Amino acid sequence: MIKTIAVLTSGGDSPGMNAAIRSITRSAIARGIKVMGVRDGFLGLINNDVFEMERSDVSGIIVRGGTMLGSARVPGFTERAVQDLAIDTFKKNQIDAMIVIGGDGSYRGALALSKLGIKCMTIPGTIDNDIPGTEETIGFDTALNTAIEAIDKLRDTSSSHHRCSVVEVMGNRCGDLALYAGISTGAELVITPETGYDYEWTIKRLQELDQIRKKSHAIVVISEKLTDAEDLAKSISRKTSFAGRSTVLGYIQRGGSPTAKDRILATRMGDFAVTSLLDGKHAHAVGMIEGQLVSMSIEDTFKHKKKVKQDMFDLQKRLV
Repeated sequence: MIKTIAVLTSGGDSPGMNAAIRSITRSAIARGIKVMGVRDGFLGLINNDVFEMERSDVSGIIVRGGTMLGSARVPGFTERAVQDLAIDTFKKNQIDAMIVIGGDGSYRGALALSKLGIKCMTIPGTIDNDIPGTEETIGFDTALNTAIEAIDKLRDTSSSHHRCSVVEVMGNRCGDLALYAGISTGAELVITPETGYDYEWTIKRLQELDQIRKKSHAIVVISEKLTDAEDLAKSISRKTSFAGRSTVLGYIQRGGSPTAKDRILATRMGDFAVTSLLDGKHAHAVGMIEGQLVSMSIEDTFKHKKKVKQDMFDLQKRLV
């Protein structure tokens, strides 16, 4: 019987995590279950940094970005001795189960504890939208809208000065942020881990847009870590008549009040995670597939790969 649930956020923060914390807390308390908040992710488990959460503790946080519980990366959590410290925290505080909100690394931490007998559920919280087993992750929609707003403003000034703006967005393993932002802003080029980066092809394409299509401006949206955005912008200035300029959006994409979509997604997933634990599901990950909440074993999520949205890439190319 589950009497006490712990909740923690881990890895990179994402808008909507607070909404999930609120949902978990209030959904559990409504069922007569005690909720323990863990500060700074798995580090809090190691240090026994936990506290009981009341309904009032999560009042008003649904509108706030980031995570009220804090987050930290703990590379050493793969070691059994470190995991045993976390197990001790469960025993000291009589915690029966845990819900982890985060990305790939957070799932791995939860899976490791599950194998040691801890009942765990995970909720996908990352702006990259790179978690298998779900079509949507908490924070993606907010980050996308942040990127769209920035690119729209860059287009205004680019068209006034015959510029090509190279805009780097997050998502080094999954190009959804770049792809959706590119389609939403009418970008001329979208370069992601799925498309790969070909310098010669990129310059040739921009020369065509410049010399043959006579475009007054161009926008290139590129996922992080594929190339140096500033170097690409300088090459564009040398090899076309565009004035190349680079903009790295960086951590601004993680901040801000979550969109309505992320608030609703997080709220539904938080309640579903509590319900799933009470229904006897353990070592499972919450997901959203075709508008329906689902769960699959955490191990199974690692066996799947996110599908390449080839139809979306083809659509973007047709619209340039």
